[in-house]
Amino acid sequence: MTPEASKIEVIIRLSNGGCLTPEDMTLIEAIQKHRSISAAGRVLNISYRKCWLMADALNRTFETPVFATFPGRHGGGAEITAFGQRLIALYKSMQRRADTASKAALEELAAALDPDFKSRANGGVVADQDREPQRPLSRRT
Repeated sequence: MTPEASKIEVIIRLSNGGCLTPEDMTLIEAIQKHRSISAAGRVLNISYRKCWLMADALNRTFETPVFATFPGRHGGGAEITAFGQRLIALYKSMQRRADTASKAALEELAAALDPDFKSRANGGVVADQDREPQRPLSRRT
């Protein structure tokens, strides 16, 4: 299995406290494709509640909603609004520009990577497993 290539991910922190992340964009596109919050959750392996909360937060972040939902309608469902379509286009434009502007720097960083680096689930950095373990900060036992 080949390792995933290094990449830039755009996270937009808005002045009103809202945020747009790659995960938000993935959810928006899944709802667009499947026309349903629950179907998007199933495809993305995310609970319906989390998807609904993410969609609700996106709708409340902007004056114009990103999604139109139809609870109770035969088949229920959700649709992306015209503003939601524009949001996708703007985000993808920013992602492309970030990728283009950062290409040389990212390639330099990728060339400097330690091939023996092993990522840990807790986010800690472990490059050399043979290193002596660190002593605890506290002397209590």
